[in-house]
Amino acid sequence: MYKLITCDMDETLLNEKRQIGAKTVAAIKAAVAKGVYFVPNTGRSFHSIQDNLETLGLLQKADSYVISYNGGVVVENQGLKIKLTAGMDFSVAKALLELGLSQGYCVHVYTVNDLYIWNQTQTDIDYLTGRVDDWTQMLADDKMDFLTSETITKVIVEILTEEERVAFRDLAESKFTDLNITFSSDRYVEFNSTTADKGQATLKLAQSLGIKSEEIIAIGDNGNDLSMIRIAGLGVCMANGRDFVKAEAQYVTTNDYNHDGVAEVIEKFVLNDERGD
Repeated sequence: MYKLITCDMDETLLNEKRQIGAKTVAAIKAAVAKGVYFVPNTGRSFHSIQDNLETLGLLQKADSYVISYNGGVVVENQGLKIKLTAGMDFSVAKALLELGLSQGYCVHVYTVNDLYIWNQTQTDIDYLTGRVDDWTQMLADDKMDFLTSETITKVIVEILTEEERVAFRDLAESKFTDLNITFSSDRYVEFNSTTADKGQATLKLAQSLGIKSEEIIAIGDNGNDLSMIRIAGLGVCMANGRDFVKAEAQYVTTNDYNHDGVAEVIEKFVLNDERGD
């Protein structure tokens, strides 16, 4: 029996209207009522999905959790209590910011509670609006030294073509060794500490709850979801997911994120208690 479902948000749980379909809401609530943990697992801040938690009946719920910043933070929903952090070295984060700005890109720097954006583009604003409630725009020559006492959970760089994203990843890999680098939403290169990814955070949370890896379902669509898909008893890729993610998943949904693909998984493998063999 599966005991924990961890699920990506954008292009997975949320449809193109940035909402959770009614069928998916009903399936998640039924799974939770059955005693299954439903854990959103997002690259974004936990603050940005509080309205989604309310929709799912998980807002401020005790013994209910969110994994955010690609595994940089695990938080309990009741009281927004931080259970785990896996931050980046400040000097590395600062160097990544400078590298991104030197190439003319938009760069995000995340702390546990805040988001700061340098060289923000209109495409970035359009994408974030409706997903992220608040951020601070920085000037291109603003330094990030004021964040030296903060935990830096993630740095991301907006790059709109895949060829350029791959080139920037390769450039960063040539300069830094202690980084976990992934792609998301076909627009961002995401940088975390090697101690932070969605899979590691899922395993740590599951272990704290007495849940085995084979009792986990992980659902995602893109590169930053691979780590959790790989560690789960049932790794799932959405129908709209990238081909390289589908290749590693044990199950690919028939329905995409606009047609309750997450509900399909929950109904098949949790509510009807099928195994992902």
